[in-house]
Order: sequence, then C-alpha cells, then structure tokens
Amino acid sequence: MATLRDSLGDLVADVDGLFLFSPSAPHYERFDDVDVTQVVIAAENGVGADAFVELPLGFENVRDRIKFGIEGAMEQGFVAEGDTVACSLAMFGDDADTVVRIRVDESVRSGVYDLFIDSRAEPGVVRDVFEVAIDLGKKGQKGKPVGALFVVGDAGKVMNKSRPLSYNPFEKSHVHVGDPIVNVMLKEFSRLDGAFVVSDAGKIVSAYRYLEPSAEGVDIPKGLGARHMAGGAITRDTNAIAIVLSESDGMVRAFKRGDLILEIDPEEY
Repeated sequence: MATLRDSLGDLVADVDGLFLFSPSAPHYERFDDVDVTQVVIAAENGVGADAFVELPLGFENVRDRIKFGIEGAMEQGFVAEGDTVACSLAMFGDDADTVVRIRVDESVRSGVYDLFIDSRAEPGVVRDVFEVAIDLGKKGQKGKPVGALFVVGDAGKVMNKSRPLSYNPFEKSHVHVGDPIVNVMLKEFSRLDGAFVVSDAGKIVSAYRYLEPSAEGVDIPKGLGARHMAGGAITRDTNAIAIVLSESDGMVRAFKRGDLILEIDPEEY
C-alpha cells in the first residue's frame, strides 16, 4: 500500500529545478545535496544562492509570485521551456508550507517580470511607485477612496503626448519618488485630476497631466473607466508603464505596451 509520502512524492519527482521563495537559511541548507538547479526568489539574496531572482514586491497573489519567479529564471537562463520545476513557498505563515509543480512554457509568461526588469524606468522606481499606489489604496484620502494614475518612464515622450490641467507643482523641483516626504505630497496631490509623470530615475516630472493618446485599439476589462483607458493608451504609444489606482474598486493595476499586466489588491498587503 502506498504511503501518503509516496503519493505526494509525485509532486517533486523528476523535476529539473527547485524554486525556493524567500527561504530561511536553515530551509535553504536542507537542499544542499539536491541534484537539481536551485533558484532562490526573494527580496534579498540572504542565503548566498548562486541562482537568484530578485522579488521587488511581495505579490500576495501566489500565482503572480510564481509567474514572476519563473519568468525571471527563464530570462536569466536558470530554466528553459519544457523544464518542470517544483516551487516551495509559504502561504499561511513564515515557513514553507506549500509545494507547486509547474511545467515551464511560454504560457506561464504574464509580463510581470518584464514590467519591472525590462522597462525604461529603474526597477526600484517601479517598486516605489507601486508602494505609493498600494498605500494610497489602503488609506484613501482622509478615509475616502481615491483614484490615481502614475506614468513611469520615457517622461519626455509622455510630456509631449499630454498637456497640463493646472499649475505643475513639481516644475522646478528635483524630488524623487520613494522619499517619505515626497510620497506624502503625491498622496495629497492625488485628490485632483490628471496623471503624475515620473522619470526613468524616479524624478517627479509633473502632476495634473491630461494624457492625449487615442484610446482606439486599447482593450481593457469591462467596468474600468477613463483613467485605465488613458493608462493603457499612453503605454501603447510610449515606452512608459502606467500604474493605476481605481477609485471604484480600490485595485492597483499596471499597464505596459497597451496591455493590462498586473492587478494587486492593496488590502492584501
């Protein structure tokens, strides 16, 4: 009679790679003698792994976290299409409690890794803007839901394809997203209409911009409004990405090349 261990062993049988998501040092060391490629996916390489994919956000949605790790590992040549990998991660606590078996192929690519790593803007800048949008989505503006649109990267072209709705409070400033004081300013200015424009290096170029690209050909899910349509359109016509906080449902969404790439619920962070 097969034991439970025998049956569950099928999950890791004949895998080509083992993905460890944010492992502790003791957990990582347990796999020292494993004869398959080990890839650590975490915010920092605290265990000194040879194969490492930096995780810029926590991605509470496990599917997004796994897709990011697989895309990153494919881009860096740690695994290839056709490989089978086992993913070890924590879903309900700090210690690994879940194993997922996945076959690596192009269908796994969602563009999440590309959103951070293969964008004009620096990965840290993209992360910082996400954090502002997520925090604003959690707290709102004085307890009330608020919407916001951040266009990140390729700022010169974005400015040429938009016009001011009001005075630009950042016109002569040299402030950058990620600074706690600047983040407070962004949250205050989010009460008014228009998009924020952020440079590749994180400089706040402008607020209150009306984005002018035509929405023709931009396909967004039903129920999303003009702010999302504008975000999709500007990323189709420039090399920027758009991060949109929805006032109606509180979700944070990211667009690149005119496509919706990622959805995040701020309440899960």
